[in-house]
Amino acid sequence: METPSAQAPPYRIDPPDTVRTEPLEPLDYQYRQKRDIEIVIEQPEHTSVCPMTGLPDFGTIRIRYVPDQKIIELKSLKFYLLQYRNVGIFYEHMVNRILDDLVSVLSPKRLEVSGIFTARGGITTEVTAVHEGVR
Repeated sequence: METPSAQAPPYRIDPPDTVRTEPLEPLDYQYRQKRDIEIVIEQPEHTSVCPMTGLPDFGTIRIRYVPDQKIIELKSLKFYLLQYRNVGIFYEHMVNRILDDLVSVLSPKRLEVSGIFTARGGITTEVTAVHEGVR
């Protein structure tokens, strides 16, 4: 009897370093002198792949932030997040990476990124990372 062998998926799995921040386009927040606001953005159809199996991971990415001088242009955020589609990355690493990339572009007062992932093997996962900026 032969032992089963691990079979590579019939598609490419990109490494996390292929994700770039260049698509992210910050815009001036014109009311920064008047008031703070909280912005909540959700991408309910987020995909990436498991780096161990190559199987697709599905979930919602929720971004909640209080801008300082910059806000994110939504189309640019969509193109940034789409880069993860073929990337092999663990949930925990992806959420932290998205947080770090957005903080580097926006320098917000506060930013929180959550990944709410659909069940795999009967287990659901929610991961949240937070940046508390200087107020």
